[in-house]
Parts: sequence; C-alpha cells; structure tokens
Amino acid sequence: MFFRRERPKNPTFSERIEGLRRAGFTVNPLAGVTRVVRADCAVDLRDDNGTVRPVSPAGILMGDEIGALVDGGYQKFFRTPTGKKKPATADELKSLHDFDEDVREALGEESYYNESLGTVSTFYLYDRVKDRDAGPHKRVWE
Repeated sequence: MFFRRERPKNPTFSERIEGLRRAGFTVNPLAGVTRVVRADCAVDLRDDNGTVRPVSPAGILMGDEIGALVDGGYQKFFRTPTGKKKPATADELKSLHDFDEDVREALGEESYYNESLGTVSTFYLYDRVKDRDAGPHKRVWE
C-alpha cells in the first residue's frame, strides 16, 4: 500500500480574496489594488504573480486614506500618506490588531509570535529633536 502525501494547494489571488469575503470582510477593487475593510480598519492588497502583497501596512481609515500607526515614543498616532494625523485610542489599537490577525488567517499566512503579542507600529519616531545629527547647530542668538 502506498502512502501519498497530498500536494499542497496554492490558491490564486482571486481565491484568497474570495476567502476574505467569506470571512466577513468588505472587499473593494480600486485602481491596481484591492482594499479590504472591516469596521474602521483597512489594508490595500495587490496581486504579485499569484501571491497577495500588502501595498502598505494595515491601518485606520481616515477619509479615503489609510492611516499607518506611528509610535512617537510619547504617544501612538495614525498618519496618512498626505500627512493627516490623529491620536490612536486603545479601542482602535485593539481593533487594528484583531483586523490584522484575521486578515492573515483568512489569507492563509503565518502569524508570527512577536506580531501576535500586540499591535506593531509602522514607524518609530522616538527622537523629537529635528536635525540632531546634522552637526553643530545654529544658536538662537546667532
């Protein structure tokens, strides 16, 4: 008797997007990308030779843009590509973390331990002193 392993099935981009729809996400095709939305969280995905690649990290919808999570050291906030900012609340952080985990699960991607512990910021901006490393600074009285 032969024991055969089943070949792993590699779903296409459209099959993965359909899996997101079945998982309860709203899927909207945009120009060149597919926007996946649930409540106030969203992520833009694109087809990269049959695999799903995020255009940018998941974030909070701010108008028509997706605000990426920024850790300023003193506070977390969301920033859009055009520069709009908004402080992050605890409910938004929990919602974003759950959204990110659910999208990964629906797409069949691996969930890493360090990302599963909590929300991972897109940018870390701890140093609030501008041009600190640019050399000697001009004094106020100069």
